[in-house]
Amino acid sequence: MNDKVSIIIPYYKKKFFFLKTLKSVINQTYKNFEIIIVYDDPSRTDLEYIKDIIKFNKKITLLTNKENLGAGYSRNVGIKYSKGRYIAFLDADDVWHSKKLATQMKFMKKYNVNFSHTSYKIIDEKDKSIGKQMAKPYISYLDLLKSCDIGLSTVLIKKKILKKKMFSKLKTKEDYSLWLKLAKNNKILGMNKFLCKWRRSDNSLSSSASQRVLDAFLVYFKEENLNFFISIFRVFILSYFSFLKRIKQRIYS
Repeated sequence: MNDKVSIIIPYYKKKFFFLKTLKSVINQTYKNFEIIIVYDDPSRTDLEYIKDIIKFNKKITLLTNKENLGAGYSRNVGIKYSKGRYIAFLDADDVWHSKKLATQMKFMKKYNVNFSHTSYKIIDEKDKSIGKQMAKPYISYLDLLKSCDIGLSTVLIKKKILKKKMFSKLKTKEDYSLWLKLAKNNKILGMNKFLCKWRRSDNSLSSSASQRVLDAFLVYFKEENLNFFISIFRVFILSYFSFLKRIKQRIYS
């Protein structure tokens, strides 16, 4: 049985962190994988650098977008190109534990689940630990509506459950939108093991409060088809739980 994992990494101006990210994948104890890098920077400034560090690794495929598509659509490009039975996502500045794939694959087979995620540590731009996020054992659709507690770089899913469900064109919350769609028909299990380090960057799109609020509203109103007032209410609930989550993350650090 083909248990290959396709690891999809969108790339946009992450040169300072990218080699460490890539090494954390190459050094996985689970070796049946392919890496798909989707270069999404129209400036092409870092393209030669990427080509140079991957040129001797046959497991790596580099795809180059003709224009900036954003992280979500870049992942869609990678999914369409992928050959694995499983799909894993990794942001270009995050880092995996060396046993991430092996541990998570064993977990998914044990519980016969199509979608899993893990706990993760939060680091700053200097690799300093600044928090932790614990994975909940089980997350339902209703749980997700209140709070998105799934770290994208911790997710491992079976490709078959994606079908026509892909990442949206939102600038942020594009992963949240997809998890909501998948949660309607799939059990989502979490592993309380720290198998990933997520890097918090102050200048990233995800750090923009106004963008997050706008995109959260669009997730509820446009993609989940909730009415206007319920969508506004849901944004307040999501923001409240997000505030609580950040406090807990700092306590756990």
